Amino acid sequence: MTPDDIDFPTPGEANDCGMAREILDLIGDKWSLYIIAMLKDGPVRFNELRRRIDGISQRMLTINLRGLERDGLVKRTMFPSIPPRVEYELTDIGRTLLVPVTALVTWANSNQASIQTARARYDAANEARD
Repeated sequence: MTPDDIDFPTPGEANDCGMAREILDLIGDKWSLYIIAMLKDGPVRFNELRRRIDGISQRMLTINLRGLERDGLVKRTMFPSIPPRVEYELTDIGRTLLVPVTALVTWANSNQASIQTARARYDAANEARD
């Protein structure tokens, strides 16, 4: 599949893609892709997720998990124990994101040196403008 094969709606079309934009905003935010990737091997407890995702706060993890759960991408299971145990796992639809997420991570890893070079070139050229 090439970009020419994809029917990208343009903003303002009669069939406005508001819902699609909301979904892409959720899964494309800073943390959701990491959460999805960390859940690829099965259920994970909240604190374990927090330990695995460097730099995420408890609040941001909670907010993102709730959003992913609301959209049906993540399932939350609470076990009646003391202290309460909560696990998160990908749903069937959430698992369908693993292929594109893996592709994005692979692309980012493969192109990070080129992007760093482009940024340095851009920054050096634009220092004169400032």
